Amino acid sequence: MAMAEHLFFLFAIFAAVVVAQPGFISIDCGIPEGFNYTDSETGIFYTSDAGFVRSGENREFPSSNLVASSLKRQYRSMRSFPDGERNCYTVRPVLKGSKYFVRASFMYVDYDKQIAPEFDLYVGINLWTRVSLANASLPSWKEIVLVATMDFIPVCLVNTGSGEPFISAVEARLLKDSMYKAASYNQSLLAESIYDAGSTSEQIIRYPDDDYDRFWLPYTDPSWASISTSLTVENLYLGFEPPSAVMRTAATPMNANGSLYFNWTANDPNTEFHIFRHFADFQKSNGSTSLREFYCCNNGDSCFAHEPKYLVASTVYTTSPMTGVRDYSISFSKTEKSVLPPILNAFEIYIVLTLNETATDEKDVYAITSIKDIYGVEKNWMADPCLPNKYMWDGLTCSYDDDNPPRIISLNLSSSGLSGKIDASIGNLKLIQSLDLSKNKIEGPIPPFLATLTSLEHLDLSQNNLTGTVPQFLAALIYLSYLNLSHNQLSGSVPISLVDKSRTESLTLSVDPNLCNSPSCNATDPCALKSCKKSPSVVVPVVVAVAITTVAIGIAVLIWFKCRRPRAARPNPQYIKREGSFNLDTRRFSYDEIVTVTNNFQRVIGKGAFGTVYHGQMKDGNEVAVKMLSQHAQASVEFQTEAQLLMTLHHRHLVRFIGYCADGDKKALILEYMAKGNLGKLLSAQDDMETLSWDQRLRIGLDVSQVRINLTSLFYISLIVGLEYLHVGCKPPIIHRDVKAANILLNENLEAKLADFGICKVFTDEYYTHMSTQVKGTHGYLDPEYFSSHNLNEKSDVYSFGVVLLELITGRPAIIQIWDSQKIGLVEWVSCLISGGDVRNIMDPKLQAEYDITSAWKALDISISCTQPKSVQRPSISSVVAELKDCLELVICKDRSSGMVTDEFVARSSSNSIYCPLPR
Repeated sequence: MAMAEHLFFLFAIFAAVVVAQPGFISIDCGIPEGFNYTDSETGIFYTSDAGFVRSGENREFPSSNLVASSLKRQYRSMRSFPDGERNCYTVRPVLKGSKYFVRASFMYVDYDKQIAPEFDLYVGINLWTRVSLANASLPSWKEIVLVATMDFIPVCLVNTGSGEPFISAVEARLLKDSMYKAASYNQSLLAESIYDAGSTSEQIIRYPDDDYDRFWLPYTDPSWASISTSLTVENLYLGFEPPSAVMRTAATPMNANGSLYFNWTANDPNTEFHIFRHFADFQKSNGSTSLREFYCCNNGDSCFAHEPKYLVASTVYTTSPMTGVRDYSISFSKTEKSVLPPILNAFEIYIVLTLNETATDEKDVYAITSIKDIYGVEKNWMADPCLPNKYMWDGLTCSYDDDNPPRIISLNLSSSGLSGKIDASIGNLKLIQSLDLSKNKIEGPIPPFLATLTSLEHLDLSQNNLTGTVPQFLAALIYLSYLNLSHNQLSGSVPISLVDKSRTESLTLSVDPNLCNSPSCNATDPCALKSCKKSPSVVVPVVVAVAITTVAIGIAVLIWFKCRRPRAARPNPQYIKREGSFNLDTRRFSYDEIVTVTNNFQRVIGKGAFGTVYHGQMKDGNEVAVKMLSQHAQASVEFQTEAQLLMTLHHRHLVRFIGYCADGDKKALILEYMAKGNLGKLLSAQDDMETLSWDQRLRIGLDVSQVRINLTSLFYISLIVGLEYLHVGCKPPIIHRDVKAANILLNENLEAKLADFGICKVFTDEYYTHMSTQVKGTHGYLDPEYFSSHNLNEKSDVYSFGVVLLELITGRPAIIQIWDSQKIGLVEWVSCLISGGDVRNIMDPKLQAEYDITSAWKALDISISCTQPKSVQRPSISSVVAELKDCLELVICKDRSSGMVTDEFVARSSSNSIYCPLPR
């Protein structure tokens, strides 16, 4: 795309945003480029789709068509897509992280005398719905509530072989965050029905009556009576905001003592539904003489009473989706004390769309989209660059990792008509390994930002108009094995460091002859000097090998040392997955040795998702735990991660790493043996002899990774909880992601150590506050904010730690079985009981009330603060340590006064100096 065309593209979007209603994007598909208008009925500003899509053909109803003359303006034209399997609109600008109500509308212009086509509609990489028009002579639409993951929303039409896809309008409406809370980063809501109950009008209510331009269809039933009011119905309870025009009509039963029903049938019993029921009374309640109260029931059960407010909208909605059957029924019936019949003003039914695919890394998306716009790339570049795989953008190669979003690792824009300089956006593709910009009209010098592409292996800038000199920094790209700078306008000479790399054959170098300051020896690549190299010498390889080994050892020592010093900064670790990168030979065991150590795997002491743990005994008599990994692909990834971290992390309250085995597909980790097993097992033990006392539980809470460091001759002791060691002691911080009772192991002295580092995440500087990643962890311990947003931060571990504290307090598991088919999270269970104000209802009955009530309340307060739904509401792990220490001091002080505490206990507590605060 030429620069003028690019500017017009941006101007078209800018004009739409400036003129339109705030938060509205309204696109009329198929009208001429540059054309826009304000709808006479709604006052909504519509613009041409030319600035939002690069393919397709415009179609319009003939002006003589009688059907067209009665249609709204948005349905008199359409854009069809005869070419390409997938064609996408880029709906922008939107606010990333905000909630939108998106509508795609369809009215078929029968230009080819064919039946209306069927096709798939996608939002980004996820299937939205199948478009199949039951009546091609009437408009239809599909609506969805979603959270924008980027600053644009891709809406894609996919040809399924049943005719050319088409579309008439695309609209996006910004919603408040408090609306439709079930919509999140990992699930959207497909609108099944949005109905104005009891309405006798034939008109759809939308904007300006509805601030969010939802289409409210009139709906009634033969068994219903319609009532209405001319008064305004207020929205005092923010969150759903049904419009007053909808709430002024309602349905009641024909029989004053009867019930109201509405029903629907699901195509698939596994479909999940969320239901929103809106109510407002038109008659003031005067006590028992005019009370209106009724039961709301889902499929005949889950009933609860509701009393609608006079001229104030209220909403009853499902907090968890309805699923598992084909036929659904929602009913409303009078309570025993109600005088007036039930009432229903409006209702909405939404289908839950789980977003299973993780979109391409957003930094890569922004980079490649910028490259597309700057250079006007004319390819099939639309929607997500890497997903679905079959629609990967031409010229790209992506890497796929179950644990992370796809990343762009190769970009080939050879012979693409590019002009101008090498744009800085290319420098944002941080994991790119191959870059080919050859055979274009690129000019200017080779930019220094290429030095930041540390994974680059293949760089081809040949046959362009590059000027200036060959930069020295290219030799610093340690993985660079191919460099082609030939047929440019470069001057000077090739840096000797690049020549040396080509001489050792670690780099294939191609440059123009004028850049060589050495005799060519008639070599094909003059500066490579392959044909006149001296005879091989062992000196250079030996020196290089020694240098590499020295550097490697130095880096390992530096990582180890820096992690032991809590506040010291260290370089960001780069775990680049390359063949042969795992090298821990100094602690390596053969499989035969593992068989001997475990006595042929005789005693199982634990099982996990990706392997079994066996008891073992070393030659010196020390007991060990041998974690044998399954052959699952994810187990191999976790094995690599855990072994690398344990090699560098050394802490009194982290499980100690002894060695590993990697014989073919036989992989194992050898760890220190923890005689008492895991905390979850101990808390659930029925044997009274195994019951942990209250002070033991508090100490375990501190032990989860407590460390004492003797820094000076004054024996200054620093208290750091193990999570604090990971979060603060290591720079950049390490997030465990699976803190749970089963991963807290206890030795014979009941000292606790944190284990299982297979899904840890190491932050880098650019992700200092959070990182976006696929959700991993254990149900019941998982941070709800991380689960919904995929944004991981240190407070995610704090939430999980808070659940562990609740387990220590209550003696109950993270997920509690209430009835045969009903489960509840421990956090929710405690929240229900805590309002009663009696901590004894929450404490573990096995403690038999042998605990200090003040410290119990304090421990409960700590756990509640850790498990707040928003990360900003939670304390740091350092604050948790300080509070737990205070909590333990309350116990020690009380026991000291009664003579119950021992010197051994004080010595093992969090501090040698105990301050006894006043009772609270």
